[in-house]
Amino acid sequence: MRSRRLAAELSKFLTVGAVATAVAFVLFNALVHGWSPDVDPPLNDQPQLAYVLANLVGMVVSFRGTRDWAFRTRDVRHPDGGRTAFVVINLVTMLIPMAFLWFSRAVLQLDDPLSDNIAANVLGLGAGTAVRFLLLRQYVFPKLAPTSYDTAPDTAS
Repeated sequence: MRSRRLAAELSKFLTVGAVATAVAFVLFNALVHGWSPDVDPPLNDQPQLAYVLANLVGMVVSFRGTRDWAFRTRDVRHPDGGRTAFVVINLVTMLIPMAFLWFSRAVLQLDDPLSDNIAANVLGLGAGTAVRFLLLRQYVFPKLAPTSYDTAPDTAS
């Protein structure tokens, strides 16, 4: 039962993350590489800033899905519904793909769209997502919410 619940939470978390990532992916590429070849991209020389901005938008998308769907059977430990902890964890784990992106650009001298996306949106995002899932499950949504069975009065005595 426990492994089935974990698998369900993980699959829902990854689905929500995929939607948020799609939003951030499109926005990041538009900011760094442009919407079309005729328009200079506004943040081509600032991929880190573009990554942060795009993922802040994605974070807004992911909070609702994570809270209301992926972890809906769990209680929230925080009085603000977990919003502050969610933002802090997302900002901290955003450093993981940013480090991959920095390494690709600064050390490997790769600045083409494919390299940027492999570094940030494949390798970095994969590592960041794993850490984020564990941290959110542990610190934001730590306990299973009581069910009606758990809270029903004991009439057996």
